[in-house]
Amino acid sequence: MLELLLCSLLTILPDYLYRRYGQGKRLGKEITLFSVWFELRWGITACLMLTIGLITVIFYNHPSTTNATAFFRTIPILPETNGRVAQVYVDGVSGPVKQGAPIFRLDNSKQEAAVETARRKIVESEAAMTVAQADIVGAEGRIIEAKSAYQQAVDELETKQEIYRRNPGAVATRDIEKLQVAVQGRQGSINAAMAAKAQAEARLSILLPAEKASAEAEMAQAQVELDKTVVKAGIDGRVEQFTLRVGDIVNPLMRPAGVLIPDGAGRGRLQAGFAQVEAQVMKIGMAAEVTCASKPWTVIPMVVTGVQDFIAAGQIRSGEQLIDPQQVARPGTILVFMEPLYEGGLDGVTPGSSCIANAYSSNHDLIASGQVGNLKGIILHGVDAVGLVHAMILRIQALMYPIQTLVLGAH
Repeated sequence: MLELLLCSLLTILPDYLYRRYGQGKRLGKEITLFSVWFELRWGITACLMLTIGLITVIFYNHPSTTNATAFFRTIPILPETNGRVAQVYVDGVSGPVKQGAPIFRLDNSKQEAAVETARRKIVESEAAMTVAQADIVGAEGRIIEAKSAYQQAVDELETKQEIYRRNPGAVATRDIEKLQVAVQGRQGSINAAMAAKAQAEARLSILLPAEKASAEAEMAQAQVELDKTVVKAGIDGRVEQFTLRVGDIVNPLMRPAGVLIPDGAGRGRLQAGFAQVEAQVMKIGMAAEVTCASKPWTVIPMVVTGVQDFIAAGQIRSGEQLIDPQQVARPGTILVFMEPLYEGGLDGVTPGSSCIANAYSSNHDLIASGQVGNLKGIILHGVDAVGLVHAMILRIQALMYPIQTLVLGAH
């Protein structure tokens, strides 16, 4: 309507002035309700054509959308294991939480038993190491005892052999053979005692430390499983829709306990979806303006900080069926990221609020570069100037939105 009024000032109004003062036709006499089309046909036709052209130029070079929202992410509150809730640390269904603060705890009797079992294994390993040290001391005693017996047998054998050498009939050959066998047996006892000591030392230095390390690893694993029973906040934020109570069963795949909204989520940035026809116009650095339902009667200056180079409607996933483009029911939009031009511009805008956004093209740099001719420069100046119309429309929308919602809406 605003474009039609502006175009009529350049077409219908001059045509009427010509008919009125140039041809002397009077309103209500020669120019009546029935003769308006015939008398002002040139102005009306030019007005319609100029209006269509103006609307096309405005909406293409200065795109607008009502699909602007301050999106924010949420974190589902889920345990890593199934279990029954034993304790809840958050009062009510919502509330602020700090990073690392517990939210709820599952029944952990099984995990505590596993931790205690692992701890007992560590104590058992330490006791076995003490016993192994005693075994080493005992093995050293047996070595000394075996060496003493060996030395005694050697001395006795040497004595018998010396007597036999001097007087062969004084000592029986059988006694010497028995002593030789006894010496060999004593040597075997020494070897066995030394092997027992080596075994005890290896058990103390290798086997038992390995068993203790395994027990400590089992305890660490059991402690991790025990810690999993307490669900904590991974970031500062606010818990919402938290209806979990003691005795409820929580499943990480099917039944979350609620959602955690991080601090600052959805604040400081807007996301807007513009029509695909404006893909070549949307550029990073474009000036923009928004008005949001949660902050009425306010126009916030913005700047385009990002343009997504993909359209979500074309996203596919591999499956057993071929994709038919006809299945795309609605054409997707160009996702554009906007940030306030001035610090604190989005203060007061509730995350998730619906907004109306305008983006404005600027050809000033191109005109100033001297790469375009005079005629094209004038046209580009005109294209930039008609952005004022869209700015006026946005302000009218900002003014009328609360009235339309509260007064003219279905209440």
